[in-house]
Amino acid sequence: MKLHYLMSLLCVFHICLLTASKKKKDPRDFTDADIYKLEEEWTEDGEIDEGDLPEHLRPAEPLDMSKLNPEDPEGIVKMSKRHKTLMMFVTISGDPTQEETEEITQLWQSMLYNANIEVTRFVLSANRVLIKISDGSYAYEIRDFLVAQDRCEAVTIEGKDYPGKGSPLNKGKKPAKTKGKKKTGKKKATKTEL
Repeated sequence: MKLHYLMSLLCVFHICLLTASKKKKDPRDFTDADIYKLEEEWTEDGEIDEGDLPEHLRPAEPLDMSKLNPEDPEGIVKMSKRHKTLMMFVTISGDPTQEETEEITQLWQSMLYNANIEVTRFVLSANRVLIKISDGSYAYEIRDFLVAQDRCEAVTIEGKDYPGKGSPLNKGKKPAKTKGKKKTGKKKATKTEL
């Protein structure tokens, strides 16, 4: 009996030594399979916050159908693209060089950034830029800003083109007059102190 107990104790001790003596692999030597296996272990053991998940794995927010107006396609896009990435294309008017396009779009990007709207721009060609918006609900506000710029020829969102101020379609049009109070010839009296 003692011999059986001693043999089983030696086996357990030997197994413990084998598992403890296993060398840890240097992370720089990990293969894709090792990284995938490690990632599976991590996701299996603990929960991951929704914000840490990639966009395509996050659960979609339910749309409130009572707030949707079927006659307002922009409102539908704003609601459906909220907190989702959206891409838009911008065409620069005239015949700009790559450097001019960089300068113009960098200025637009900084102006949007000052308005607390973060965008990423990718220059595709000398007159074409891809703009990535992290929150798609701002797409039409950005579009309104861009089409008001002198060098913007067109903005494309979800396959629909919107002509800009620099578009040949808008060249013959006069700028719209803003409605405001009419000025009267009366001056207000100002009080001056001596």
